[in-house]
Amino acid sequence: MLQRDLSAKPTAIELEVIRASLGGIVLEMQNSLFRTGFSTIIRESQDASCALLDANAAVVAQHVVLPLHIGAFPACTAAVLRAFGDDIAPGDAFLINDPYEGGSPHAPDMAVITPVFFEGTLAGFCASIAHKGDIGGPVPGSCSGQAREVFNEGLQLPPVRYQRAFKPWGDVERIIAANSRTPTLVLGDIRGQLGSARLGERRLDALFAKFGLAKCLAAFDELDAISERRMRAVVETWRDGLFEAERFVDDDGIELGKPVRIYVKVDKKGDTLHFDFSGSADQTRGPANIRPPLLQAACAYALISMVDPSIFIASGILKAFSLTARLGSVVNPRYPAPVNTYNPTVHAIVDAVFAALAHVVPERSRADGCGSRSIILGGRNTNTGKGYVQYEIVGGGAGAKASGDGASGTTVNQSNAKIAPIEIIESEFPTRLLAFELIRDSGGPGQFRGGLGIRRKYLNLADARFSIRSTKHVIPAEGYSGGLPGRTGDIRVNPNDADAKRLPTRCADYPLMEGDVFELETPGGGGYGDPRMRDAAKVLADVREGYVSPDAARELYGVALVETETGLAIDRQATERLRGSQKTVA
Repeated sequence: MLQRDLSAKPTAIELEVIRASLGGIVLEMQNSLFRTGFSTIIRESQDASCALLDANAAVVAQHVVLPLHIGAFPACTAAVLRAFGDDIAPGDAFLINDPYEGGSPHAPDMAVITPVFFEGTLAGFCASIAHKGDIGGPVPGSCSGQAREVFNEGLQLPPVRYQRAFKPWGDVERIIAANSRTPTLVLGDIRGQLGSARLGERRLDALFAKFGLAKCLAAFDELDAISERRMRAVVETWRDGLFEAERFVDDDGIELGKPVRIYVKVDKKGDTLHFDFSGSADQTRGPANIRPPLLQAACAYALISMVDPSIFIASGILKAFSLTARLGSVVNPRYPAPVNTYNPTVHAIVDAVFAALAHVVPERSRADGCGSRSIILGGRNTNTGKGYVQYEIVGGGAGAKASGDGASGTTVNQSNAKIAPIEIIESEFPTRLLAFELIRDSGGPGQFRGGLGIRRKYLNLADARFSIRSTKHVIPAEGYSGGLPGRTGDIRVNPNDADAKRLPTRCADYPLMEGDVFELETPGGGGYGDPRMRDAAKVLADVREGYVSPDAARELYGVALVETETGLAIDRQATERLRGSQKTVA
């Protein structure tokens, strides 16, 4: 462990300059990675994030694209330190994607980690974690919704050396390429990660030269302490008590029809919080499990959202709370339990934590959102004849909150990846988009309406193997404080034909034929508050925009509409009768 010079304390101004510089370095690394990414999952969907860590594997700065990585970065870097110890030198680079030995959410999320030396001293690490389109396994994309162990989830890399003295080391690239259906894209993305890390090294070297290593390391410690103090200071203002909540994941992909329970008990005393997940389901046969670094990050994400969304991200946040994760449970599985479809479970954790703490922080309460999902197609490209993997992340409706409606057609909670543009998808893969629209009446009714889900309809132009990893197709996004649930999601093949087929929430390796059509409908967010308390003028605006149907306006919101010469208008007398004595008609 690197010893600190406690006498080299930065002034307040120097601390702020160093803090801003660290944030700028990470953002520059992030932009470099997105601009040099080979695959659509990196350059379009931006399923990646970057961080700076100190020599003890604590995060000192992270650009929050994917909040879960605040737990993954320290775990992956600690694994590198355990594996290589004193055999780390300038110009080294390391790879790791093992969810158990490190902290990657699942094997396709590969970390590239490089040490930063200054005047011969190991001062920290530059790191990135980015999703890889395919690293082998039984299905294109490596993410089988029916995986029964991690060996079904693609190539597993413990900490391995990738470069030595800035030059390629060994045969690791050849091994990765031999285990991927899209080796050029995967290696291109890894090299882009390496380039962003080398950029971070140069920027940190300049920062150390400007302020001195000792002062910068002291600033790292102070920023870590500030983030912890900020968290604890706000938590201390909340009332003490025990609070609990539960949420459910549709299923694990293997035992269909069996929901997976997530239960949290929050013990708040003074400035301390303890999250106990012991009551959650046992580890699942299918890939709904998550590892403790992700559980910790999910709790941190929820706290950041409730305390201060603009807080500087450092590992001090993780020190502001503790948690219990029962070994052998869905949130702390025994090796080699599968983990690749982790995101639905994380969404359930976040929603449960928000529900438990809503009694303490009502101004931050909100209904549940749509969760997350990805679709994956693999086959041979009709233009090039080469293998391809089409990997898309699709959002839906956000839950409404105490201050307003939920956003429509967006990602929610810890999922910040973008929906790939239609032009990119159609130009790179053998498919055509027939529809991309919001789904009317999919947002949960409430005083504040839940966000609307998305309909995305595809025409398949070549035979392909199809997989989906989704959630909330069976159990909807819950409303809050009298708000109603959002509409559930759905996935159907040839939906307008007599032999239309509905696929389960998690499905792997379904054969799509040339000419098949498949339609994905994503869930809407839950509503907040009694729908009949919604401003009637807002209901009218929703109907005019196509967000709510006239029938739903009448039946769920108690707002009657009438056609006039200038268009739809509120029938005030009928609305007053529908709403009874409530004085809510605008």
